[in-house]
Amino acid sequence: MTLIDRIKNILITPKTEWPVIAGETTPNLDLVKSYVLPLAAIPAVAGFIGGSLIGHGVAFLGGTYRVPFMAGIGLAIFGFVMAIASVYIMAYIVNALAPTFGAEKSTTQAFKVVVYSSTAGWAGGVFQMIPGLGLLGLLASLYGIYILFLGLPRLMKCPEDKAIGYTAVVVIVNIVVFLILGTIVGVVGGIGGAATGMFSGRSQHAGKVAYDKDSPMGKLEALSKNMEAAGQKMDAAQKSGNPEEAMKAAMAGLGAAFSGGKTVEPLGLDQLKPFVPATFAGLDRKANSAEKTGAMGMMMSRAQARYAGEANKSIDLEISDAGGASGLMALASWAGVQGEKEDEYGSEKTAMVKGRLVHEMSRKDGSSEYTVVLGQRFVVSAKGQQVDLKTLKAAVSKLDLGKLESLKDVGVQK
Repeated sequence: MTLIDRIKNILITPKTEWPVIAGETTPNLDLVKSYVLPLAAIPAVAGFIGGSLIGHGVAFLGGTYRVPFMAGIGLAIFGFVMAIASVYIMAYIVNALAPTFGAEKSTTQAFKVVVYSSTAGWAGGVFQMIPGLGLLGLLASLYGIYILFLGLPRLMKCPEDKAIGYTAVVVIVNIVVFLILGTIVGVVGGIGGAATGMFSGRSQHAGKVAYDKDSPMGKLEALSKNMEAAGQKMDAAQKSGNPEEAMKAAMAGLGAAFSGGKTVEPLGLDQLKPFVPATFAGLDRKANSAEKTGAMGMMMSRAQARYAGEANKSIDLEISDAGGASGLMALASWAGVQGEKEDEYGSEKTAMVKGRLVHEMSRKDGSSEYTVVLGQRFVVSAKGQQVDLKTLKAAVSKLDLGKLESLKDVGVQK
């Protein structure tokens, strides 16, 4: 059964799908590689898009807050890892609670019931891309509770009359685990139609559904294959007998999955810094910095500078190379992240312009912002105070964007 078929069946016909799942003997690790990894990536990627690319409106202020690009990637990666960890934690808890509710203990069945009942929540994570649709994601998670309720009697063999209590306790414990992991994510962050549209771009051939590689589901299938390849590297690493090399190989495999199935070494600081000029929009550079950082085979680099002049004019320019997390930028096409709005505070627009994702914002308080994504890898972002959008766009256009974009394949190892 394909990944897409299982997702549709467990969401649409869970009552008939659970008995099928109960009879399957897929090893836990294989289930993680083929199912957990691609689905757990949905809320991670969607959260990055919604938080760092689209942003969230700030009540009463009329502005839009965006998680800084590097921090957004870090949170996406960390949230993804924590989602996988929570599956193991909850499976252990479901299995441990089994005797309390007259159920049969089974590590394998407990793992399956947690994985497949999480499908709705993971799929609903796609709504994190669009500000204001968070409630739909919550509703999807609530539907996951119903799927869990149907699955516990069939996989854990608990009596039907105890299924409600079993489900309630598991949900309560899950909330506690979620709060703990959420606190950890918050600390890390301090340091550092959508649903139906997913099934578009498909065609039917000999009874098999084929998705266009550039469609949302095509992207998901590609991610699934990358994750499976990463899992195979992890398998090989575990058999090497060298713990240090095993961990290194496993992390490199996961990094390759996030960068589109390739290992990507970001540009060196000496390559990136020349794109940050001494003057920008007629303002002199007052401060600058550069860094190259990352983990788990997902290195990134960035150069930034602050420019200032008379009349409180200032601009913050940042040029980032997503490097090992460039796959997240490519997956931004899931959203078709485009739209525009205008209110009493100003205007904002996001669109694809000549194959580049572009975001621009202008506020009546004198602030402006212009961001462009190059080669689905580099992000050029300029934020101005007392500088109008037209001036900001003109200044960015004078940077050698073509040269930067031409470097998109530098450091890429297949």
